[in-house]
Amino acid sequence: MAQAGKLERLWIDTQERVLNRLDRIRIRKRPTMPHHLLTGLRGERAALFELRRRGVTIVARRWSSPKLRGDIDLIGWDGETLCFIEVKTRTARDMTPAEVAVDDRKRDLLRSLARAYLNTFPESERNSIPTRFDIVSVYAVQNTLDFEIFRGAFSWR
Repeated sequence: MAQAGKLERLWIDTQERVLNRLDRIRIRKRPTMPHHLLTGLRGERAALFELRRRGVTIVARRWSSPKLRGDIDLIGWDGETLCFIEVKTRTARDMTPAEVAVDDRKRDLLRSLARAYLNTFPESERNSIPTRFDIVSVYAVQNTLDFEIFRGAFSWR
């Protein structure tokens, strides 16, 4: 992953701070969803900005297919590789790492969704696109964020 330049990182950091501030204002006025769902969405957004800082071009967030249940948290290009990214957020570092939550059933669902996404490309290009499944574990503990990125966490099989 090519790192973003200094000005680009500054711009990404500014965007993230503004969105976080707007969230705090909105939630103070009227909480809209349960706390655990808000934590997950914040983790996805934090992962989005962290991946952008690391040079990944994010092209979709929470992508879903009308024919399948579920969604892909993030889809992005890491150079020439199309990455399907699952984000897991935790507010504590306990005995079980966050990435363990991506079990066989979840992997099968992500594979199906990835196939549906790839079907949106012309057939002539579809088979030549290198792809990868990544997992990003976000640990939001005591007002700090830690990221663990597992590139190629699982395969198509």
